[in-house]
Amino acid sequence: MLPELVVASANPDKVKEISSVLDGLVTLIPRPDHVPDVVEDGDTLEDNARLKAQAILKATGIAALSDDTGLSVDALGGEPGVHSARYSGENATYEENVEKLLQNLAGVPPRLRTARFKTVAMVCYPDGSEIIATGVVEGTISESRKGDGGFGYDPVFIPYEGDGLTFAEMGEEKHLISHRGRALRNLMEMLSN
Repeated sequence: MLPELVVASANPDKVKEISSVLDGLVTLIPRPDHVPDVVEDGDTLEDNARLKAQAILKATGIAALSDDTGLSVDALGGEPGVHSARYSGENATYEENVEKLLQNLAGVPPRLRTARFKTVAMVCYPDGSEIIATGVVEGTISESRKGDGGFGYDPVFIPYEGDGLTFAEMGEEKHLISHRGRALRNLMEMLSN
C-alpha cells in the first residue's frame, strides 16, 4: 500500500505538477476545502513549507506534503526569492509577477540574467518528525515571454539543461529537470529509505 500524504498546496497548477511527478509513488489526498490559506511569512523557503505542512497536518491529523519555491535572479540581488509568489503584491497574478521581473531586468544583457529556481519539499508527520528535500535548477531569464505551458515564471525561465527552451515551451520533460521535480524525487528517495 502506498503512503498517504495530504497535499498542502491550494494552487491547482502546483498540485497537478506534484501529482504528475509522484504518480504511483504515494497516494495524494487533496487539501480539505475548509482549511484557510496559510500566511507564508517565513524568512526562508523551508520556513514557509513548514508553515503550510504543519497547518494541514493540524487540520487533518494526516502526514502533510508541502513545498515552497523561489526564483532568485542574480542581477536583482536574489529577488524575488522567498517572495516570488507575491513579487507584485499580495494577490499578484502570474502575469503581473512576470511583468515586474521583466521590467526590473530591462536593459540587463542576456549574459547577466542568470537565475535559479529552488524548491523545498517537506513532509510533516503527526509524531512531530519531518523530512526535507531540496531541488535546484540553474538558468537564465529571457527578455520576453515564450511558450504557453507551465505557470508562474515558466514563460521566462530558460534552464541550462533545456536546449534553450523556457519551461513554458516544454512538455512533460520539464518535470525531469525542474526544481520541483528534483525536490520531490529527492523527497521520495528519502521516504523509501
